[in-house]
Amino acid sequence: MNIHEYQAKQILKKYGVPVLDGGVAFTPAEAEQVAHRLGGAGPYVVKAQIHAGGRGKGKFKESEAGDKGGVRVCKSVSDVKENAGQMLGKTLVTIQSGAAGKVVKRVYVEAGCKIVRELYLSMLVDRGSSRVTIMASTEGGVNIEDVAHKTPEKIVLLPIDPATGLQGFHTRKIAYGLGLQGNQVKSCAKLLSTLYEAFNKSDCSMLEINPLVVTEAGDVLPLDAKMNFDSNALYRHPDIVELRDLDEEDPTEVEASKADLNYVKLDGSIGCMVNGAGLAMATMDIIKLYGSEPANFLDVGGGATKERVTTAFKIILSDPNVKGILVNIFGGIMRCDVIAEGVVAAAKTMSLKVPLVVRLEGTNVELGKKIMKESGLAIIPADNLADAAEKVVKAVKGAGK
Repeated sequence: MNIHEYQAKQILKKYGVPVLDGGVAFTPAEAEQVAHRLGGAGPYVVKAQIHAGGRGKGKFKESEAGDKGGVRVCKSVSDVKENAGQMLGKTLVTIQSGAAGKVVKRVYVEAGCKIVRELYLSMLVDRGSSRVTIMASTEGGVNIEDVAHKTPEKIVLLPIDPATGLQGFHTRKIAYGLGLQGNQVKSCAKLLSTLYEAFNKSDCSMLEINPLVVTEAGDVLPLDAKMNFDSNALYRHPDIVELRDLDEEDPTEVEASKADLNYVKLDGSIGCMVNGAGLAMATMDIIKLYGSEPANFLDVGGGATKERVTTAFKIILSDPNVKGILVNIFGGIMRCDVIAEGVVAAAKTMSLKVPLVVRLEGTNVELGKKIMKESGLAIIPADNLADAAEKVVKAVKGAGK
């Protein structure tokens, strides 16, 4: 689950992380009020709040929003109001938002500071080491992927043993790796300790600060904050769940989450319904191997009911880009007859008009095949995964002629 920058900073502040003063605004007038509260001298920074990185270099679709991006430094209260008005309600396109962009529905107005250096810092769960790993770089304010590709020697990676936690030598290694000196090292060490505590106690999966800045006074501060959370641990954090912004998520993915379905919309034309994440990945790969593209990732899970399968089928068909559907089920805990009943019910309800290929194997497979055969629907059976992929790609290309 993702949250906005201002929400992340609210969480970090609870753990003692030094963040600049600021406030969220939903209208230009509210932005003006926040700026007045911060003090009339300025400078201020107005930041578009969307779930996508690269806001500063982003462009608004609407010409009247200007081409100054989604992060702007303002010298006066009136500038804050004007720039907030240019952003709110407009569509911001960034390197991470996709071509459609995201509508800015709120802005964050923050006090400015005198910056000497911009750095990069993140904490993430590293699957390779099974540890929380700190990643730091002297190259702040740019995409870390670019740094990793062009100058990997400028990245410091430090996995933290969960048995010992973050120690003093860890913080010093990061500080020295960032080229910090004197009191800057102490400031960085204190910051890292509070960030590590916030990361673990909030069940984060990723915490990114880009840029991390060194101020003229020698303080090391998070100028930005992006937090992702482990969805499996959210039951422990109802306060964080309340921060979820459904407007920032794909409506279909939201609907799928309500039915406990793991669904991610993609750009292809073949809808997939599979049980098990690994099998779903393999299914998408083999669709590409046979010359087409998957329209989604959809894992119905091991204990899906007829109703959940029906909902999954409807979600797939709600995508206008879907020209064919591949159902690939290996029944262990998941019974093939339950899948078959759900597929038949959904297909009849929605008047299926695209090719449907179904491959079933495992528990109650013969009963499942019988249910589909006797349904009266034009379901194309498949013997194995390769056979299924070949048939659905061929059917879709044939229907497109």
